[in-house]
Amino acid sequence: MGQLDKNIFGGKKFSDILEEIYNNQKKKEEQISTLISELKPLIQDIGDATLVVPLLKEYLEISVKNDEQLIKMATIIQRAVQNEGGDDDSFGMTEAEKQQLLDEVKKYGEDKKK
Repeated sequence: MGQLDKNIFGGKKFSDILEEIYNNQKKKEEQISTLISELKPLIQDIGDATLVVPLLKEYLEISVKNDEQLIKMATIIQRAVQNEGGDDDSFGMTEAEKQQLLDEVKKYGEDKKK
């Protein structure tokens, strides 16, 4: 478990980053539950629902995408920490995995612009 206690950047340890991901997920879960419970009384008919549900769907999709990016970042850090003793700078990733990651970053950037 010593690898979890290594400093990654700015005094943050890998275990701190994992804890932050977990805490963000729990906080987001509470926020979504609160939002839904607050909006539920406002929905009186199907017309109201057709306005509110797409907004909730978009909020949830953004949340899921952010979580995916955090998990990918944690995976990269984990590989870098594990590969620390190695002599290459590949972060333990194959060329195909590097390309897939670059494609995901480009796709995420394009989605953010829209």
